[in-house]
Amino acid sequence: MTAVIMCAGELKGRLSRRRFIERGFAGAVFGTSALAGFSAIQEHLGADQIIDCHTHFYDPTRPQGVPWPDKTDAFLYRRVLPRDYEVLAKPQGITGTVVVEASAWVEDNQWILDLAAKEPFIVGFVGHLTPGRDEFAGQLKRFARNPLFRGIRIGGNQLKSELDQPKFIADLKRLAEFDLELDINGGTDALPSIAWVGKEIPALRLVINHVANVRIDGKAPPADWLEGMRRAAMHKNVFCKVSGLVEGSGAAAGKAPTSGEFYRPVLDAVWSAFGEDRLIYGSNWPVSERFGSYATLQRIVSDYFRAKGKAAAEKYFWRNALAVYKWVKR
Repeated sequence: MTAVIMCAGELKGRLSRRRFIERGFAGAVFGTSALAGFSAIQEHLGADQIIDCHTHFYDPTRPQGVPWPDKTDAFLYRRVLPRDYEVLAKPQGITGTVVVEASAWVEDNQWILDLAAKEPFIVGFVGHLTPGRDEFAGQLKRFARNPLFRGIRIGGNQLKSELDQPKFIADLKRLAEFDLELDINGGTDALPSIAWVGKEIPALRLVINHVANVRIDGKAPPADWLEGMRRAAMHKNVFCKVSGLVEGSGAAAGKAPTSGEFYRPVLDAVWSAFGEDRLIYGSNWPVSERFGSYATLQRIVSDYFRAKGKAAAEKYFWRNALAVYKWVKR
């Protein structure tokens, strides 16, 4: 596969031309009334931009296949590309997405970056590299040349198990030196480690994925989760991605509760811990689609944050994401 690595100047020029083309294309395809509809949705949500900071794209039909999702997963094991997402997202007022790489194959980072070069809806990419390995520094330097590469994601188990490894800690500091962030996908047991890194490496921006994968049952969240989130939030470089809500319900496929009140105890808890400046919007699409529609999950969070006022809604839907990911306006 031919690598597409562009300097910032080259990308900016390409993005400017792309914006001009896309605006003309959007007007021709969707029509003036449809574009006005997007604006109305954004106004209703209280934000003039909406950046979805958690999507996955992949293609099992590639000759090399994919390591995730597993082919036994009848729902997810299908081609999922930006155009598939845009059909659902644009009518909901979404203006861009930050993609999160779920594949552990190093070259799949390049696959997404190649895809992003042709897809202006992708405004950032959280890659998948493994800190602590000898090859990490070279890999990070390679991908960080692309302005759309905004950080990496690791699992909570790795974070917990390698905090005593000097090479691992050095690589986390290396991320900060590149002005990149770290997403962490873990549970309640990972929160003390996140708090530790937040304190020890204050220059590194950290993003807790999926509200730390708490089980949501409509009742008060578990005490250990509440305490873990509170302690992590004490460090101003720690952010929380409000994603994984319908998945967290543990409901059967398509049966996740649709009432915002069901999710309110968790939303109130993260609001109390992180405030309006460190909460970020993410859908976790297409995984979320197994449990509820895109419109449903967006309504759950939009109703909540819109009630906090326009300034808070704008921060949640895009300003906070710009602060932590420094995504590229295209």
